[in-house]
Amino acid sequence: MIQQIKKAVAELQPDMVKWRRHLHRHPELSFQEHETIAFVLERLKEEGIEVRSGVGKLTADSSGTGAIALVKGTKSASDKCMAIRADLDALPITEIGKEKYCSTNPGVMHACGHDAHTSTVLGAGIALHRMRAQWSGTVMLVFQPGEEKEPGGASLLVKEGVFNDPKPSGILGQHVTPELPIGKLGFRSGAFMAAADELYITVKGKGGHAGSPHLLVDPVLIAAELLTALQQIVSRRNKPGRPMVLSFGKVIANGATNIVPDIVTMEGTLRTFDEDWRAELHTLLPKWAKGIAQAMGGDVDFNLVKGSPVVKNDPELTARIREAAVAYMGAENVIDMDLRMGAEDFAYYTHVMPGCFFRLGTGNPDKPGTTSGLHRAEFDIDEDALATGAGMMAWGAVSELVR
Repeated sequence: MIQQIKKAVAELQPDMVKWRRHLHRHPELSFQEHETIAFVLERLKEEGIEVRSGVGKLTADSSGTGAIALVKGTKSASDKCMAIRADLDALPITEIGKEKYCSTNPGVMHACGHDAHTSTVLGAGIALHRMRAQWSGTVMLVFQPGEEKEPGGASLLVKEGVFNDPKPSGILGQHVTPELPIGKLGFRSGAFMAAADELYITVKGKGGHAGSPHLLVDPVLIAAELLTALQQIVSRRNKPGRPMVLSFGKVIANGATNIVPDIVTMEGTLRTFDEDWRAELHTLLPKWAKGIAQAMGGDVDFNLVKGSPVVKNDPELTARIREAAVAYMGAENVIDMDLRMGAEDFAYYTHVMPGCFFRLGTGNPDKPGTTSGLHRAEFDIDEDALATGAGMMAWGAVSELVR
């Protein structure tokens, strides 16, 4: 079966490159993936694959921009089902690459590789459909919107019950990884990626002329104190050996050289692996921030948006998929990964069914941009990884169905 899958995805490689480049040229933000899912559905319907569109609704009266497709093996009757997932959305980043397939949507870019994820799951599904007489069961293709934005498209699909009929025994996901060389796959059992929460803080003071600081309550100074004090308090309260990150990526004090503003806004992220500590911080961070601000004569509005939980790779499923990867790629191309402080809403799936989320190597020093980090304006992939990704997703799913 491995050789048949390799042959099928090799034949689809030129198509996957075309798909990936089309999607890369036309990125869409979270929950706005209307043209993206239309493109995917067109490819699936051309192959005669059963689809269910309109899933992943952000609101009750919205049109969901996700879809489920069912690829069915016909070798013999089987009620087994395995899911493989792709995410559809892009990021609000302006691309600086020079390739002909660079984004044509100003300020929007596939800087996290979701165009590759979509193309590989599409390729895996079509390959399995074309060789359906050689296997039994159902492979569910999950095309999910809104991975990059809360509440996370994965949580919406779970709430909508899309996995109830048929009910998968597990789900596989993969993520392009520039620090891994092309041809490598990375696995980790158990907790793999962090829970992530968003922090939105408004620091309130009394602005005015910068030359008269004695008449003001300076929110810029309060914000500066919060940036350092919250880091220090958290580091002293956290148990050694318990991974966590508190980072602020956006601070706006919209005054001028001689004008102190009334407010400063701050936006950041909290990453944790311990749910009890996470819950404690949800109480402590607003309390600490308010206390510091009030001690300096100001105040804060603190909005904490709870995000996706920890990605928990099922140990038994992960061990089997890792073994399948060794059979498909060779032991020298399968590596063990460390904990990652990045977050993934794939986590929601791993809390309701066995899941395995692994990393797909896409880095190649000889190809510009392919070793650039995720979420960067110059990000790109070595497209030879598409065949590897599609083949591993197809083989991983089928290996579960035939065991």
